[in-house]
Amino acid sequence: MPFTSNNPQAPLSDMKKSMDDNPVKVPLDDIPIDSTYTLSMDLASSEVLDEIDPWALPELQSSGPSWKELNNKQRVKRVVTGVVKGCLLIGFLYLFICSLDVLSSAFQLVGSKLTGDIFSDNDILANPIAGLVIGVLVTVLVQSSSTSSSIIVSMVSSGILNVKASIPIIMGVNVGTSVTSTLVSLAQSADRNEFRRAFGGSAVHGMFNWLTVIILLPIELGTGYLFHVSNAIIKSFNIHNGANAPDILKVITRPFTDLIIMLDSKVIAGNAAGNPEYANSSLIKRWCVTNETTVTEHIPATNLTNCSAVTCFTNASGTFIENNVTIKQNVERCYHIFAQVNLSDIGVGFILLTASLLVLCTCLILIVKLLNSVLKGQIAHVIKKIINADFPFPFSWLTGYLAIIVGAVMTFVVQSSSVFTAAIVPLMGVGVISMKRAYPLFLGSNIGTTTTAVLAALASPAESLSESVQVAFIHLFFNLTGILLWYVIPYLRVPIHVAKKFGDITAKYRWFAVLYLLLSFLILPLAIFGLSMAGWIVLAAVGGPLLILFIAIIIINVLQKRLPKCLPSFLRNWDFLPIWLHSLAPWNRLLYKMCGCCCKKCSHDEEEKSKDLLPEVIPSPETHCYENPDFVQSQDL
Repeated sequence: MPFTSNNPQAPLSDMKKSMDDNPVKVPLDDIPIDSTYTLSMDLASSEVLDEIDPWALPELQSSGPSWKELNNKQRVKRVVTGVVKGCLLIGFLYLFICSLDVLSSAFQLVGSKLTGDIFSDNDILANPIAGLVIGVLVTVLVQSSSTSSSIIVSMVSSGILNVKASIPIIMGVNVGTSVTSTLVSLAQSADRNEFRRAFGGSAVHGMFNWLTVIILLPIELGTGYLFHVSNAIIKSFNIHNGANAPDILKVITRPFTDLIIMLDSKVIAGNAAGNPEYANSSLIKRWCVTNETTVTEHIPATNLTNCSAVTCFTNASGTFIENNVTIKQNVERCYHIFAQVNLSDIGVGFILLTASLLVLCTCLILIVKLLNSVLKGQIAHVIKKIINADFPFPFSWLTGYLAIIVGAVMTFVVQSSSVFTAAIVPLMGVGVISMKRAYPLFLGSNIGTTTTAVLAALASPAESLSESVQVAFIHLFFNLTGILLWYVIPYLRVPIHVAKKFGDITAKYRWFAVLYLLLSFLILPLAIFGLSMAGWIVLAAVGGPLLILFIAIIIINVLQKRLPKCLPSFLRNWDFLPIWLHSLAPWNRLLYKMCGCCCKKCSHDEEEKSKDLLPEVIPSPETHCYENPDFVQSQDL
């Protein structure tokens, strides 16, 4: 029966207030699929979700009552808690950096022989594509672009490698340095949004390096751009010998890492240079104090004509040649764990690899949790605001270049781009640093890591000093050219857009991060290496069509978003292809089926989480109670 005066109703204002204050939760499964109400709700929900930018930095949680609202006991408790958290954060960060150092040593123990064999093969190094892949793989093995570039500089200094052959290897070294930040981002895979930001931050570093290589390698092969520019600069300066690169960070970490493992740098450089003296030597340094003495040996003379060149003497036993020999005497053993362990380098390397990865992941998880706990309240808002702030107009464009300088200086101080980028990625995950600010910091890190090679080159012998410094400057100009290509013009900051796309995919399909890691730093480099070693004809026959197809797909994707009318009707989307060729959903289902019940449970949990992401309060359709005439008549207007 319609509303009448016999059924008194609340005033309109009160009813509207009660409707707003007591929203009704409607189960999604109870709504008919074909109802117009469901359609309107879906449209409203999609509009709400579309307005949310998943890359926007989250609002940091409040840390509770303000300082003025606390009593003395609560203030003391907050101060003590903050100091303890700060000390724990510094301690875990120290262990994290030390684990990176031990991880680098472990990779060197496992792959040193392989690295030496690859570098000593001149036929492989003569192939620029193979040289590029070697640079990637060696940097992945040793987990340090500074070490890889220093090895290349020492090879050029010793005459084993010429400058032109080193250029593709230097490019590969630049690509391989981004693998550490990608590994670090995996520790934040528990939370979708944190993983999106962290993996996107690591991917933007890798995309910059890969895109720069794709552009500059053909240009270098065709014109020799980097070689001629660096050669002209070397000739214009009067370069003198310098000193080795300062190990500022290792002064702090070495007392701890030396208790775990110590490597002999002479053996590492000797293996890379192909010196037969170090062919069967262990990289593990077992004697820290040695003494070299020169003694005279008497060798029986088999040919008296040699006595004209050396000192000989004759006694009752015959004629002997005097020969001075330097004998190395071991005085004091080292104190690290493996100094007296009779294990091979590979065995020790795998032990350290497992232990360092475990410590690294544990420290990283604890660091992220502590950052989430510490970065709350007004202090966190101030830090977040300062890091992501821009200069006032019209100087806002200078902010990014200042960030590049800061990244270069910080990387020079710690002497490791891996440590610096690995510290940036967790901060991006928790929402302190934005993608816009992290991108120039990563570019500055690429600049900072070249200083190690420059300082190492200055320590080269005088006869090969110019070639060594030229290689170091090639590394520097490669990164500077990349900045000119992908940063100076804002419209061409393509790595940011590609990284965000990868981050969105990874947030939905987390296994994509592992796939990206394997494809970018292992499978594709090995495949290209195999094709390049088979010959240029095979490489062009297989890689050429694939490259053309890849470029065509990129162009079509851009046109589908920008100018769809320019394409034929069937190319305006990818629906004409099988779904497994343009969607990861079938592969995701296949992966869950292959891994069994555990993944099915995870999949169910993900579905429940995705339901929770929907608005809890479903907005009502645009109909109001005052539109009913009988209801309006019943009110005292």
